Amino acid sequence: MMRYVALLRGINVNPGTTVAMADLRALLEKLGHTEVRTHLRSGNAVFASADERPEWIASLIEREITGELGLTVPVIVRTAAELRQVVEDNPLEVRDPARFAVMFLADTPDRALLEGIDPAAYAPEEMRVGRRELYTYFPEGLRRTRLQPLLAKRLNVTATARNWNTVTRLLALAEG
Repeated sequence: MMRYVALLRGINVNPGTTVAMADLRALLEKLGHTEVRTHLRSGNAVFASADERPEWIASLIEREITGELGLTVPVIVRTAAELRQVVEDNPLEVRDPARFAVMFLADTPDRALLEGIDPAAYAPEEMRVGRRELYTYFPEGLRRTRLQPLLAKRLNVTATARNWNTVTRLLALAEG
């Protein structure tokens, strides 16, 4: 059995995207996953599965959410080992874990497009490109960033962000 983390994008941000964590746990168990736990209300789940294909697991969860709950929710799945690598590969100093975020991407980003964004355009915010994630620091908070609109234009891939506190807590749950 492998341990996984599922990151759902855009749930519980308004009344039309409400997903109870009990429903998410039940849905994952229905798909055959075990040791299912959720963290916060923002769509984070940790579970074990015999399946070794994270992208396949993500698509099954997406289909089940659509079928059971009538919502279209992008899902990104990482193994516990991949999440450990994300934490270990962090290239930026975590000055404030609530303002430091990892943007998880469904696919490998086009590095040339991302590196073509002038850092002066979003200073004092910071960004570094990882394997399938972006490490970001928002000293003025995550609500109104200059970087997010630039990424939305350039990033042609499904993405969802989690602050550093959530990333490290999910890692602890996945490895625990």
